[in-house]
Amino acid sequence: MAQTFDVCIRGAGVVGRTLALLLARDRLRVALVGPPEGSPSDGDVRAYALNAASRALLESVRGWPDAQHATAVLQMQVHADQDGQVRFDAAQQGHDALAWIVDVPALEARLADAVRFQPLVEPVAAPVDAALTVVCEGRASRTRAEFGAEFDITPYAQHAIATRLVCERPHGQVARQWFLPDGGILAFLPLDGAQGRTVAVVWSVPQEQAPHWLQADEGSFTQRLREASRDALGALQLVGPRASWPLQQAQARHWCGALPGQSALGARRSWALAGDAAHNVHPLAGQGLNLGLGDARTLARVLHARAAWRSVGDLRLLRSYERERKATLLPMGMAMDGLQQLFTRREGALAALRNWGMKGFERSGPLKAWVARQAMGAD
Repeated sequence: MAQTFDVCIRGAGVVGRTLALLLARDRLRVALVGPPEGSPSDGDVRAYALNAASRALLESVRGWPDAQHATAVLQMQVHADQDGQVRFDAAQQGHDALAWIVDVPALEARLADAVRFQPLVEPVAAPVDAALTVVCEGRASRTRAEFGAEFDITPYAQHAIATRLVCERPHGQVARQWFLPDGGILAFLPLDGAQGRTVAVVWSVPQEQAPHWLQADEGSFTQRLREASRDALGALQLVGPRASWPLQQAQARHWCGALPGQSALGARRSWALAGDAAHNVHPLAGQGLNLGLGDARTLARVLHARAAWRSVGDLRLLRSYERERKATLLPMGMAMDGLQQLFTRREGALAALRNWGMKGFERSGPLKAWVARQAMGAD
């Protein structure tokens, strides 16, 4: 007899694997569609900034990587294009860390190990029949289009460039970000632990500049980053390839819907979106994966709380998941879009306004503390 599944998850990235492990804890049989086990991710220069809520979720499914691959951020410094700046400090918030900078390959490897030891999760090469199909394929999802989910995209005139650097001076577990006069945004994210000198770079550049900086020789590239970072960490050495992708704000109009027919178990068939397949935000606050993991946590909780007679494909359940996550995403998306629009405008009057605003925010006390707690996932 062919194996039957309750849920089919299309996409075996961080969100897809985490969701599969959460659902398996409720004794649901999960098919996880993705590349073959052991597919290489070496050379991936991305790093995620994960907050306390994401860490707790990943630890609950044994997906949190070793300490050497998850560097605690003790402080964050944000510099405007003039003299405005904002500083956040974990100790002042009463926490051990503002966030953790996590290596993508290490995180994916740990989750793959957890999936391997979970018998209710079956990696498969192609989609299978199930009462619920969850699409976690990322921003370029083909299944989303196949299911007719419209994806509203607001493209930004920027590309992100990611790479790795070794710095002359230790990073001191400080995440640093600079809003640049040309509209670009540069972030140095600390790696390799407390004494590390390696940083993950995320550099948002005007789209017309991206080809030049992707092809520039190492000396020119690192010198530009040293100037943009105001020599904060001294001389810089490139230690990874350069990757790039266009930036956008996007969200699906509908995050769930019905599919024709019934599953092999006789239940109505439905679909739902999660992670980047459902929404994209600008990386300037490092909240993209935190939001995606929030999707996985909420969907798993909604399905866990369902009445025994309800199918996991019940549209009432899925719509409650959609409403909750859209309500959470709305203020975050508006804030990221507003900041991106404000700091990419080059008019002198706006430059003075945003620098004045950052100075005022730095002195705002309770407001600044509340923003820090929200970003940390502490509330």
